[in-house]
Amino acid sequence: MATSLTRPVAPEPYALLPPVPSFTVTSTDWVHGAPIPDVHTHTDAGGGVSPQLSWSGFPEGTAGFAVNVFDPDAPGVAGWWHWTVLGLRPDVTSLDRDAGRPDGSGLPAGAFHLRGDDAVAGYVGSAPPPGDQVHRYYVAVHALDTADLGLTPDTPPGAASCVLVFHTLARAVLMGTYQR
Repeated sequence: MATSLTRPVAPEPYALLPPVPSFTVTSTDWVHGAPIPDVHTHTDAGGGVSPQLSWSGFPEGTAGFAVNVFDPDAPGVAGWWHWTVLGLRPDVTSLDRDAGRPDGSGLPAGAFHLRGDDAVAGYVGSAPPPGDQVHRYYVAVHALDTADLGLTPDTPPGAASCVLVFHTLARAVLMGTYQR
């Protein structure tokens, strides 16, 4: 029996959180609102390479950063976490392309990956079900009021997202799309 994936489009996830000021995140790999290049996907055409990211304009007094990639359009009630990086110092304002390698070798000192919904501690590229609606992948950079959130590499990304709500001074968002 084939299952229909027809469903409403999920709301923009960060619009559902308490409002915070914004700052800027850019990428040499992703263009806001545009399709994600195959190299950043987890498909036969892709390589699962995390995008390059840079951010600026965050509030003075930022004590650290967190970065995540979330797909609210996954066919379930909770979306899909593709990547979460914690422990980024306040002087770190970019991540290189392929920083999301599961061995952690692409991350700055002190930073670490959480396991995403694929159970991989690192970046897992977009891979929506074939024939499904366009999926949106939100990269969020959170400027934090503390360098120590009390989280470990074993923290689930959804739980980390809840903790971030209480420590986010400002947020930068970049969204790419993918469909196959």
